[in-house]
Amino acid sequence: MLVEWDVPIVMDDGIALRADIFRPPNEGTFPAILSYGPYAKGLSFQEYFPKQWQQMCKAFPEVLEGSSCKYQNWEVVDPEKWVPDGYACVRIDSRGAGRSPGYIDQHSPREAQDFHDCIEWVAKQNWCNGKVGLNGISYYAVNQWRVASLQPPHLAALCVWEGCADRYRESTHHGGILSTFARDFQPKQILRVQHGLGTRGPRSSVTGEYVSGPRELDDSQLEKNRAPQWQQLQENELDNEFYQTRSAVWNKIEVPLLSAGNWGGHGLHLRGNIEGFLRAASREKWLEVHGHAHWTHFYSDYGLSLQKKFFGHFLKGEDTGWAKQPKVQLQIRHPGERFVQRDEASWPIDRTQWMKLYLTENQKLSPKPSSQDGVIEFDALGDGLQFKTEPLAEEVEITGPLMSRMLVSSTTSDADLFLVLSLFDPEGREVLFHGANDPAMPIAMGWLRASHRKLDCSVSLPYRPYHSHDEKLPLSPGIPVPLDIEIWPTCIVCPKGYTLALSVRGKDFEHSGPAVPSPWGGEPMRGAGPFQHNDEADRPRDVFGGRTTIHISKGEEPYLQLPVIPPKSEPNRNCLAFE
Repeated sequence: MLVEWDVPIVMDDGIALRADIFRPPNEGTFPAILSYGPYAKGLSFQEYFPKQWQQMCKAFPEVLEGSSCKYQNWEVVDPEKWVPDGYACVRIDSRGAGRSPGYIDQHSPREAQDFHDCIEWVAKQNWCNGKVGLNGISYYAVNQWRVASLQPPHLAALCVWEGCADRYRESTHHGGILSTFARDFQPKQILRVQHGLGTRGPRSSVTGEYVSGPRELDDSQLEKNRAPQWQQLQENELDNEFYQTRSAVWNKIEVPLLSAGNWGGHGLHLRGNIEGFLRAASREKWLEVHGHAHWTHFYSDYGLSLQKKFFGHFLKGEDTGWAKQPKVQLQIRHPGERFVQRDEASWPIDRTQWMKLYLTENQKLSPKPSSQDGVIEFDALGDGLQFKTEPLAEEVEITGPLMSRMLVSSTTSDADLFLVLSLFDPEGREVLFHGANDPAMPIAMGWLRASHRKLDCSVSLPYRPYHSHDEKLPLSPGIPVPLDIEIWPTCIVCPKGYTLALSVRGKDFEHSGPAVPSPWGGEPMRGAGPFQHNDEADRPRDVFGGRTTIHISKGEEPYLQLPVIPPKSEPNRNCLAFE
């Protein structure tokens, strides 16, 4: 293949962003697979993410086949596996990162506009057939939602692999509670490759050039060249223009798209992949959801073949079989990290049985509401309460979005609720699953700050409450208020004899096993991944450190709503029964 390093792409303000281009050596024009982001195009996957690389190659050794892996780069395609199929692969360092100069302002309108202009520049090159597809994981996926909202004329298809879309609800504030992920992630992942590090930054193992450019700036100059991201998040407590201009605009996304999520993506990407599939204006859109670690299936034969099938159809006009691709392709999760592929026609699955389990005063999850009124309380910053079902009488599948409704009061003016859905085996051991980032996570999680309980009724659905987060409604101490709490989607086949549990906590979930260091900095991971909520300024003890009470009364029975999936052969069979 032909390789061009550091090709300049000049923006409207004169800044030249830098791109690496990998393309076929023969004459002709080719569709382009484009990625644009701040992780530095010259940073070697194997060298700078060795644990993730080794884990992936051990689980999916096919990653090493058919490629020297010389050009492997974090969370973007391997050109050696795409160029031979007639694609040009273009990697662009975003403004202020890697080899591209400028001011870093992550997820900003300026970044989206730059991306738009890069797409149009690529489409006009004499080696491009005028069709540009976007591909990549995480940040490279998030950027796709935002640039597609700008409708660049030559954008032909999106493959959004594990990418959130709502900057407020899915990335920075879960249920209105500030996540510390951004505080820890920016220095660890992005600032280590900020443009201007020069010799203080890493060096490319392929070109020998400095990944962050030859220019070397001092620390004060580097600080002036980046937005104070954590400070911005702290200053913008509610969902406002700051977040909205950094989020997808669903009615403006019209290109064909493949949205690929991860069941273990709680805290960052999964919700965006589901919402994108449901809400984008595209007439041609597909949903796929898988398991394993965040980066693995993008590179596995499973993921690679799915991507090529999609792009071959929309960028090259080939008969790849995509015309028969089911709208929803799910890897159904079983305990033991076992997955079984199944095709569906819709999301939520059309035969879903929405079933309620009620929280009782003796901490049970019951198909019948409590027959008596009562209250149950817990330390508002503590481990909270756990409500368990009886053992399941038969195997049951839970796949889809979840929610809970409860009547809650506090001794203070606010309360944070952390909801966790868990599975226990017949011996009482909690069954944990490999999440996108954390190797041991529960089935599902949800969050809500009580003062953010206001619903946007124009967007809320019976199975997915949608909070406006545009004003605070403080609690009056001791006065209960109804809370509708979104729990992010999940998939699990629960074997016979296993038990389901809902925990209502005052802090992040923590399992009983050993903690794992976070690859992104910050607190060690104990089941919530790096998406933790422990900023003392956001959760002052005098406001959030009281007692939280769940009220049980006739007509206001607290419940958990589950999406129970019967077999296709018996769509009307009641599948939720207990011993």
